[in-house]
Amino acid sequence: MKKRAEAERDFLGEYERAHSFAVRESFLKLGDCAQEVGQVLASALRAGQKVMVFGNGGSATQASHFAAELMGRFSKTPRRPLAAVALASDPGIITCIGNDFGYDAVFERQIAALGKPGDIALALTTSGKSENVLRGLAMARRKRATTVALAGAAGLAGVKPDYLLNVPSTSTNHIQEVHILFLHLWCSYIDKALGTRPRAGSRRRSRRSHTRP
Repeated sequence: MKKRAEAERDFLGEYERAHSFAVRESFLKLGDCAQEVGQVLASALRAGQKVMVFGNGGSATQASHFAAELMGRFSKTPRRPLAAVALASDPGIITCIGNDFGYDAVFERQIAALGKPGDIALALTTSGKSENVLRGLAMARRKRATTVALAGAAGLAGVKPDYLLNVPSTSTNHIQEVHILFLHLWCSYIDKALGTRPRAGSRRRSRRSHTRP
């Protein structure tokens, strides 16, 4: 039992060190770029543009999470709902395009239909080699959308987005852990940039309006 407990502590410590290294190095190397992307996202959303966010597997769930935070809310800061769509979230669309045009086209074709100049195309990929993600980014550039990619140490194969945040790690789990940190960072920045505060007296007027005569 003692040896097992020691082994578990060693495993936890090793995992924590690798996680902390990935986070620390990412913020050191990518912090300025991440801040600029936050400004770009806030500016586009303020202007009424939309965010198209996409990826495969775990990255698809993170994309859906980010879209939900924008359309719903991330913090308790009041703000209007913001236009965002997670391109892997509708199984009807995914299976239709995959069946008729091939899985490599599932994001490309949606961006061809939805993308407008000034929109944001945000891709998540740990390998940097997913053909459907690369083709989605290429289509976004043709549609004159701003392209952002969250990747790993390998970067992206054959596509150069406007903003590339390549986490300095080759471990899929640690890459995804940093990706969600950046997504939450951008949610916080967007809430701060686009949030509103209730005007003085608004709560009092609202309370009186619900009082019976």
